[in-house]
Amino acid sequence: MLLKDKVVVVSGVGPGMGQAIARIAAKEGAKVVLAARNKEFLDQVAGEIVAEGGQAVAVPCDISDPEQCKALAKAAADAYTGRIDGLVNSAFYHGDWTGVENADEEDWAKIFDINCLGTLRLTKACIPYLKDGGAVVNVSTMASVKPYGTEHGMEMGYAVAKGGVNVLSKYMATDLGRYGIRVNTCRMGWIHGAPVEGFIQSEVAQGKKREDVVGFITKDIPIGKIPPQDDCARAVLMMISDYSAVVSGASLDVNGGHWMAP
Repeated sequence: MLLKDKVVVVSGVGPGMGQAIARIAAKEGAKVVLAARNKEFLDQVAGEIVAEGGQAVAVPCDISDPEQCKALAKAAADAYTGRIDGLVNSAFYHGDWTGVENADEEDWAKIFDINCLGTLRLTKACIPYLKDGGAVVNVSTMASVKPYGTEHGMEMGYAVAKGGVNVLSKYMATDLGRYGIRVNTCRMGWIHGAPVEGFIQSEVAQGKKREDVVGFITKDIPIGKIPPQDDCARAVLMMISDYSAVVSGASLDVNGGHWMAP
């Protein structure tokens, strides 16, 4: 098993990729700690993992609160081995789709606080338990390097905050290496899970053909399909595993070739 006996904390466990990361980590032998604000959903996912023979505990956490981050880190360590082997920072707040002229500075401040500072807060809290071999993966977005928008606006605020995460990851890797902690980034593209499927269905409900909507998404993706959620989750977990034991400060593009870093 890829993650046998590793204690892995996953933040942002919601209907999207966060819960997929948690489920697959458990199937790969990890002792999983699920974190998000929605306790009911966390308990549901944790219960399903345990029912399938995995190990999981749910710890509600708002990563905008440093004390809740510290409590999560301690609860994760106390639940299992006294340490944390892997931290996946996948919690996010998307914010509004806007252009420059109608950007809301208050919304941007919240986007930055959750996405970038939240990543910093939770990682800081986990450092004492990650020392001597732990790994951190910060989940980012392709939009931070390939501007994206529609007639409804652009992903500017979200992308700028995740661009901050991209840079933060490199500084974390440089700084925390002295403790034996690796830090890497996964920049995600389209992910075919519940949120994207919901978008497809909403477009179909407005009279568009499903194949046309999917074709619009995949026209610039070389592998010819929307990257499936579980495959995206596996790419993230690879960066936690010992298969990437000497990889730190790297950015892995998980997008089916939609964006290819120079």
